[in-house]
Amino acid sequence: MAKVIAVANQKGGCGKTSVTANLGIGLAMAGEKVLLIDADPQGSLTVSLGYPDPDSIPETLATVMMGIINEEEFPKRYSLLHHEEDVDLLPANMELSGLEVSLSNVMSREMILKEYVDSIRDDYTYILIDCMPSLGIMTINALVAADTVLVPVQAAYLPVVGLQMLIKTISVVRKRLNKQLSIGGILITMVDYRTNYAKDITSMIRENYGTSVGVLDSYIPFSVKVAESSAEGVSVYRYAPKCKAAQSFTNLTKEVLEA
Repeated sequence: MAKVIAVANQKGGCGKTSVTANLGIGLAMAGEKVLLIDADPQGSLTVSLGYPDPDSIPETLATVMMGIINEEEFPKRYSLLHHEEDVDLLPANMELSGLEVSLSNVMSREMILKEYVDSIRDDYTYILIDCMPSLGIMTINALVAADTVLVPVQAAYLPVVGLQMLIKTISVVRKRLNKQLSIGGILITMVDYRTNYAKDITSMIRENYGTSVGVLDSYIPFSVKVAESSAEGVSVYRYAPKCKAAQSFTNLTKEVLEA
């Protein structure tokens, strides 16, 4: 049965999508069976895995969730795409924005994604959900479906300020909707340790959250190679296997496997 990890932070630009893609592919390289779910209407994960026009994809997460709402039945691998680096992808596009509006009138609307995830848990060992940069109903759906939350945080002051709101939301979801939910840790991203600023921010995060929430030993450095690999639709392992970011994602993968 799969371990389900939501990669979440309401702050955009903190590396959620690159973490989801490269961690997922890293887990697949380690022999795990992995599904990546794009839960962001912008379709960034879908684009970064080689589908540059997500709005042209006919079957997506929105299709699946609407089917569940309407109590339709689908074939086992309906809407799943297979990436060349041996992970499956449930894509997303702008239809997900329309679905968010529709969910406001749906009974048990926070549970729709969980119903889908539970139906395919036995087919994978890891399911990673790339959340949208908000704390709206789609992110709540991801938190309800997940076993644990991985929180990427950019090594900068403003992203750190918003952490408390996310932690409070996770606490509320745990109390009311998913008592099994835990925080897998804060992952510090886009770090440039050549600057004292990055070192100070990292120290502040570890000091303030190291005990109460947990901060991963791994970190992801700022790297143009990561952005370039996303543009090519492949992982950083394939695009630039010797770069520092590739080694950092390897370290992250090992830490997640050992958790």
